[in-house]
Amino acid sequence: MVIRRIIWKDQFIEKLEQKHGVSVFEAEQVLNGDPHIRKVARGHLPGENLYAALGQTEAGRYLIVFYIRKLSGEQFRKEVL
Repeated sequence: MVIRRIIWKDQFIEKLEQKHGVSVFEAEQVLNGDPHIRKVARGHLPGENLYAALGQTEAGRYLIVFYIRKLSGEQFRKEVL
């Protein structure tokens, strides 16, 4: 799955950093690296499903990044664990 662009909403950036202790940079490292991707749920709109990207940052930290793939090919970052 090719990721062309990642859309970040301010509310998720704040939650990502405060609740999970993960930077946007780390999440993007996982998404732009070679993650294992799994579809986890059907989206509200046809073709816009929820996915999980399991991967590792350059520092070796393992993350699961949840995102919605938009029909345009953009990725909307939803949650990180």
